[in-house]
Amino acid sequence: MIRDTVPDEAAEPVITLLVVDDHPVVRDGLRGMFESAPGFRVLGEAADGAAALRRAEELDPDVILMDLRMPGTGGVEAIRELSRRGARARVLVLTTYDTDSDTLPAIEAGATGYLLKDAPREELFAAVRAAAEGRSVLSPAVASRLVSAVRAPRTPDTEPLSAREREVLALVAKGTSNREIARELFISEATVKTHLTHIFAKLGAKDRAAAVATAYDRGILGRPRPADR
Repeated sequence: MIRDTVPDEAAEPVITLLVVDDHPVVRDGLRGMFESAPGFRVLGEAADGAAALRRAEELDPDVILMDLRMPGTGGVEAIRELSRRGARARVLVLTTYDTDSDTLPAIEAGATGYLLKDAPREELFAAVRAAAEGRSVLSPAVASRLVSAVRAPRTPDTEPLSAREREVLALVAKGTSNREIARELFISEATVKTHLTHIFAKLGAKDRAAAVATAYDRGILGRPRPADR
């Protein structure tokens, strides 16, 4: 994130973005939306995953808004390569189709957040802010579509989450950062990280988003709210 060159020391940091989508109309719409809102700056665009990798290296954005299904190099491949390169940018996936089979692979590839393209603008703004801070964003609508993809039979020796681990996971599902979880539960950030390590191991999840999706599927967090129509 960068700060505006204004004298006000209290000015919020500006979140820089790279918009990746193979449809020019979508790119234009997202650029216009974010450039009309304070606190965001669109540094550039890309029409496919290969171009996204080049532009990400050139521009070093805070957040990449990534489509999944694009000609040539798709979003999942690009996310995987960004992760391999250790890119600083967080990736927020915007998917169109309710049954988008690329969403779970995108989680596994290292994406930070997942929203449907018809999400309200304020929800999208909040998701970008959360992603820029390193917080996982998994909207209930997307979570409900991930349920079938993350289904896995529970073995008899599956170790259940402790009460404290459930509390931590519920806060993670709300997009709460480790520091905020520590403050909320009156524990240290190191303890939060330890709980997360145990949660990931018990759920067979690689990251926060996958853990939340799996927890919804298993009923640990209740049922995701149905998508608005």
